[in-house]
Order: sequence, then structure tokens, then C-alpha cells
Amino acid sequence: MQKHASKTKIAFYILMALLLPVLALLGYVQVKGSPSSSPKVMLAEFLGGNASTIHAWRPAGHGEDQHLEIALDSPRVGILDESIGFHRLLPEGQIRDSAEWSVRRTLGSLDASRFDYLSFWVRGESNPAAPLALEITFTLADPNKPARIVEGHSFALGLGSEWKQVLVPLAKVEGIEDWHRLTGINIKVIAGSTRTSPVNAFWIDEMTLLHADEDEEEDAVVALARLPDVGTPETAEEHRARLKKRLVGWPKQLLIDPASLPSDDAGLLNRLAADTWRGIDELTDRETGLPLDRIQFAGEGADVDQAWIGDYTNITNIGFYFLSLVAANELGLIPREMAIEKIKATLTSLENVETSHGFFFNYYNTTTLARTDDLISFVDSSWLTSGLIVARQAFPEIADRASRLIAQGNFQYFYDPDKGLMSHGNNGRLGQQLKIYYGVFYTEARLGSLIGIGKGDLPEKQWFQTARTMPPELTWQQRVPVDYKEQQAMGFTWVSGHYHWHDRDYVPSWGGSMFEALMPLLVMDEVKHAPNNLGKNDITHTQLQRIHAMEDLHYPVWGMSPSSTADGLGYTEYGVPMLGVGGYKAGAVTPHAAVLALMTDPVEATKNIRRLIKDYPVYGEYGLYDAVDPFTRQVGRNYLCLDQAMILVALANHLKDHAVQKYFAQDPIIQRTLPLLKIERF
Repeated sequence: MQKHASKTKIAFYILMALLLPVLALLGYVQVKGSPSSSPKVMLAEFLGGNASTIHAWRPAGHGEDQHLEIALDSPRVGILDESIGFHRLLPEGQIRDSAEWSVRRTLGSLDASRFDYLSFWVRGESNPAAPLALEITFTLADPNKPARIVEGHSFALGLGSEWKQVLVPLAKVEGIEDWHRLTGINIKVIAGSTRTSPVNAFWIDEMTLLHADEDEEEDAVVALARLPDVGTPETAEEHRARLKKRLVGWPKQLLIDPASLPSDDAGLLNRLAADTWRGIDELTDRETGLPLDRIQFAGEGADVDQAWIGDYTNITNIGFYFLSLVAANELGLIPREMAIEKIKATLTSLENVETSHGFFFNYYNTTTLARTDDLISFVDSSWLTSGLIVARQAFPEIADRASRLIAQGNFQYFYDPDKGLMSHGNNGRLGQQLKIYYGVFYTEARLGSLIGIGKGDLPEKQWFQTARTMPPELTWQQRVPVDYKEQQAMGFTWVSGHYHWHDRDYVPSWGGSMFEALMPLLVMDEVKHAPNNLGKNDITHTQLQRIHAMEDLHYPVWGMSPSSTADGLGYTEYGVPMLGVGGYKAGAVTPHAAVLALMTDPVEATKNIRRLIKDYPVYGEYGLYDAVDPFTRQVGRNYLCLDQAMILVALANHLKDHAVQKYFAQDPIIQRTLPLLKIERF
């Protein structure tokens, strides 16, 4: 999932709460020694005599980037130990913010198809408690449409103060099929120390593309990177054609005439639900029962040769596929017996894929069932469990199988008792917990905490150990917290606080996006069960999303959340900055955010959905596309499984009396947690 992929913040850094689009933890490390003897091409050795240029970015505060251009033939600028390096110095006692350092190597158009790995050496500052984590982004020109840029992502974790070699297997970088036109490589810090420190630094050296010789296959590093045998290599056209044959269906046209849609509100929303469900259903592998992550249309037609198909899935997608089947059955869009058979097929695939510690890896290939990364994600595991919980309540026929999958993983696996926080996840291959934590309370991670508590895996106090706001002295946050103080009730202690803006009080999320606020509401009816805290906050966030878009930005429509970009070529975070501690930038409006608002402000949300459909070419055969530019009317013609499923489940809750939410609340796991929701007052 190009992700949401993606989405967290470390305890003091509070790294982004959303997973990045396509997660693939593919960094393999060894102690620095002599370079490999494999055929290679050196991209940048970072010596003083190298005349190449590296571009680096660092946030300059309040969301604006400062661009640094470092010429490598200038040894006084950024050259340390014959490597590129960065230091960030802060005043004594100041906690480091979410600053992200990155190094970019621009390559023009390099044929990387003959290479197997990207290799580079890296070291960070000395802090065993918080090893360095890097995101590696590859950009390539589409061979069929040179103006279009394709991105792929990988990660390297657990790096420390000693030089380590990172090997990224190119064949396992999701989203890239053709390596002939590699235009750039970006290496970015995504995690840092949990301590207060005056220094934030990392160094990179010897960025190289390597080819693995056959006689090196038994080398430990190479062996770890082996891929399952997936048969004879295909061309891009053959690959798309094969994937299409495995799908339940395919759209015949890109756009639906808005005039052909029902004129009454109930009719329009029911039609949207039916079209959205058909897309979720038809973009599912007919053999494995796994929903594909996405399809993207780049041309003017719906032909498969004008589309990009993401033949991978994320376990959040699978959890939402279960929720979608329940929603579709409640809406009368699929017979009960057929819904059960589809769930059984997907359960069979889950029962046959590789797992670790009872949990599923984050990404799997939809046709081979091979896992495609090493991450075991807390939030994604939570959403898969949520789908299983709702499915077993809606369809008792599958309850035993669903219950076994729910019970096999203990959420304590993600818990750091010293900090009282939930880790972003674990590297299943290395057996290491990531030193990246969900430190902000009002994000989608709150749902996973409830599930872990309800299962008995986590202590009840964990619910109160995340931050409602950051301390007032941390001036990098978007607003100065009001009424920041310690609270006690029912034997629990926590620190409360809120922001004030547009004459409203609210507890912030991390980025100010709609799905941080309302995604948990798809299954947990917070308006009903937590009216004095979460439910109240859900409504206020919705109101402020609308006010900021319509009154401050003068948008014709509203609803900002991480989504595709309006050109359809990328994925990024959007939100209302003042609604977040860190705050995402404003940008495209995404229909899934507009539809989520049906659960908190149905009258205004329905008006907004109508405006989107009337004023923008956003309605396709499978319902609403993923993003629109409010002013240029450009539409990102992408269907993302997660975003479409959020639309369908929100519609089912709105049209069918909280149907999905009721199934979730009646489960014994969730029943045990409901008293916790009534303790706190925002």
C-alpha cells in the first residue's frame, strides 16, 4: 500500500502516526569491511574529490522545508569520514522535534535492470536504545510514459553508531516492475532517539548498485534476500493481463454521468454504496480471496494497458475486506451465503501464509501468498483483528476460524512497558521491536489499544499513557495547549490538555487528518459509547475540517486526509494543520474523508458529497475516485482498497443504523473495554 501504507511518531519526536504507502523492511546489514567483489557501479563515494552533487532537505519548522545543495568536491561542506553527514544542534535541554534528514542522489536515467541490490554504508549516533531507521525511496521514469514517475520504497532498521552495510534487494521493492530508467534514490531518516539529545546525526558512504554472482548465493546476506519462485519473468503487459484474468471483474468505463445518479439523498448514497462494493468485490483475486491494494488509471480509457495494478495487499486491506462483506450484506448488496463463502476463501489464505509470533506480516503478494516485507505492524494487526471481530459477530458460521486467528497473537508483543506505549511494530525477520512509538492519543492507534486491553494482552492503564497534547513548553507543536494538567479517576492517572481554535476546544491528532479522527469510528461508535471525550472530539474535528476548508481556504468542498495526489501519481498526507500536534499540510480533498463525516455530521456531509459529484469528474464505475484538486478540478483516478472500504463501511453505518458498529460493540473483547471510554472528559 503506497501508503498508507502507510502511517507514527516516536515518544518525544512523535514520528508520523501513519504508515508509509508501500512498506517493505528490506535492509540487510553486516559490519563494515572490504567492499563486495560483485560487479557494481558506484553511484556516490562521497570523497572530497568527487564532483557529484547531493541534494539534502531538512524541515525548517512549521512544515516548510529548507533546501540544501551540497557539492561533494567541497570537503568543508558535509564531508565526514569520507562520507556525507549531517548534524543538528539544539539548545541544551530542548527535545528534538520531528526533523527528518534526507540525502538524494539524482541519476538522470540509469539502467539498473542488470543489478540485484542497492548497497550503502551508514552509521548513526551512539544510542542503543534508539537505533537509526531509514526509508529508501527509488524514483523511475515509466518506460511507457516517460513523463510519469514511478516510486518504490524500502526500509532499513536497527542501525547504530558502527558502520553497517545495507543491502536492498531491488526485486522486492514493491511498486516497481521495470528498473531500466532509475532517476533517483532518496535516503531519509524516519526515526530517532527517545532521549533528549543535543545532536542528531547520520553518515552515508559508498552508495552502490551490485549484481549478485551465482557463486555468492550461499552468502548469508544474499540468502536472506532470496525470493520465492514465481515462474517465468513477464513483460509488464503480460503481467497486467494475467492479473486481470485473476480478478473477479474490471471496469468498462472511467466516468459516470452525474445526471444519471439518483436525485434524492438516500438514493444517491445507496447507489454510491452499490458501486463502491462492486469495485471492492471485483478487484479481488478470485483464487486467493485477497483484495488488491489498488488500481491506477493513467489514460483516458479503462483498458488494462492504461492502468497500473498493485498485485499486493496489506492486512489492513484484508480486515477492511471482512468489514466490507458485512457492510454489503447489511445493505442488501450480497446474499448472506455468498458473503460467508467469500470470507471462508480469504480465511483459507490467511491460514496458509507465513506469520510470526501469531501475527501476520504487513504485506503479501495476492497471487503467490508470499510475504513481501519483514514488518509486523501494530496498527495493521489491529485493523485485521477488527475485521475478524465484526465478521465473527455477523456470521457465527465462521466464528471458530476467526476466533483462532484473533487468539493466536498477543498484543503485548508490541508493548513497551517502560514507556507505556505501543511500538509501531516489529521486524519479524530480525526479531526486533521498532523504537518508534504511538505517542499521541487521538490517532487511529487508539483502536488497537482497546483491542489489546479487551483481549487481556495489555494493562488497562495503557489507555491513559499516551499524550492528549504535548507539554506547553514544546513550542514546535501547532498550538499552545490549554489546561494542561494531571488528572486522576477510577485509579488511573493521565495528563489532560486541549487546543483552542475557531472558538472550539479539542484534543489534537498527530497530523490533523480525517482518518486519524474518524477511522476508528467505523467500528467503535465513539459518539454513543464515549460522548464526553472521543465522541465529542470526533464531531469537533469534523466541524473544524469543514470550517477551515470552506472559510479559511475558500475550498468549494472539504475533507482532507492522506490520499492519492490529485495527479494520481503519488500518495501523501493531507490534513488541517491546526488539528494536529505536528500537522499535515492542506491539499487535495479525498472523498473517503467526505464520506467518513456521515457518521458525525450527516447533513453537511451529504451536501459535500453532492458537490463533489456535481462539480468534479470524480465518479467512476466503482464509485468515487481517491482525490480531487479543489481549484483545478484535477482528479486522481485511483481506487485504493482501504479508502474505498472506508467509504462503504461509513455508508453502511449511516444507512443501516450503525450496523457494523453494533457488531463490533457486542463482541466480548470490546464489551470489556466500554467502561474505560466513559472515564475521561475532554
